[in-house]
Amino acid sequence: MDLVSHPKPIVSGDPPATTLRWVEKCLGTGSTVKLVRPLAGGVSHVNHALLVESRSGSAHRLVLRRWAGPCWSINDLEFSPEREIAALALLAGCRLPTPSLVAADPSGAYCDFPTLLITRLTGHPPRPAPGDLPEYLIQLAAALLSVHALEGGATMPPYTPYNRLEVRLPPRHAMRPRLWERAIEVVAGPSPEAAPHFIHRDYHPDNTLWSYGRLTGVVDWDKASYGPIAVDIAHMRWNLAIRYGVTAADRFLAAFDQVAGGYQHDPYWDLRCVVDLLPESAGAELDEAHVQLLENYLEGLLAQLGSPAR
Repeated sequence: MDLVSHPKPIVSGDPPATTLRWVEKCLGTGSTVKLVRPLAGGVSHVNHALLVESRSGSAHRLVLRRWAGPCWSINDLEFSPEREIAALALLAGCRLPTPSLVAADPSGAYCDFPTLLITRLTGHPPRPAPGDLPEYLIQLAAALLSVHALEGGATMPPYTPYNRLEVRLPPRHAMRPRLWERAIEVVAGPSPEAAPHFIHRDYHPDNTLWSYGRLTGVVDWDKASYGPIAVDIAHMRWNLAIRYGVTAADRFLAAFDQVAGGYQHDPYWDLRCVVDLLPESAGAELDEAHVQLLENYLEGLLAQLGSPAR
């Protein structure tokens, strides 16, 4: 879930003919792009679903993923096409359904922007009915097990927080700024000891795909890192708290504890991931409608730590 208002991508409409010709060449002589459809979501990326027919008549369902967001090469340089290429190579050995790399133009030498061409997974964004939420949470939790067990994670860049705490201000629409200030104070201290693993780093419902109530894939691996598994748990938890309530976030944690056969979670990481939504900047600020929900979540987390927040 994107709680932050961002500048709009600097491109609109279908990819240019030069980029589509690159796609056709990647699929072999005589291949033709038959369908181009924009996909929702993305801040640093513009994604399109493609249907490409090869010379033999075979149909290929693909996603064209272009790093076309404003200033990504300045603000998000560490989350580069090369990083996602490396992640997808490791994920080829994972049981979890993830996209496969078909072709890459990481420098934008042939396309209008740095571009990846990947396979398109079956499914749609999640939309569970209230009664389906427990099973939904179990599947979200279970999907992480094969990710964190993946070998070769040490080859990925190490986890680093989004917010380096150079600016320590609550959001502009904060109703209870002391909650934010106390959360920042906590995460400014030493982090708990945690063994590093391969992690998604941006694990939330909108980066999952579903079909008939079953998880069919996890996408958007450009932030994959080598770090604490608690980061994936915590990032999912604040997203669930905003979308379905704090109870859903707690149920997800209980589900992960169940499928992992025991897991001790430190609320520090929940605070860390909420603080990572800051600092705000021009054109990128927390949605006012969600600030109160986040503050309710922070209040509960700080209470767990026995930390005064009034």
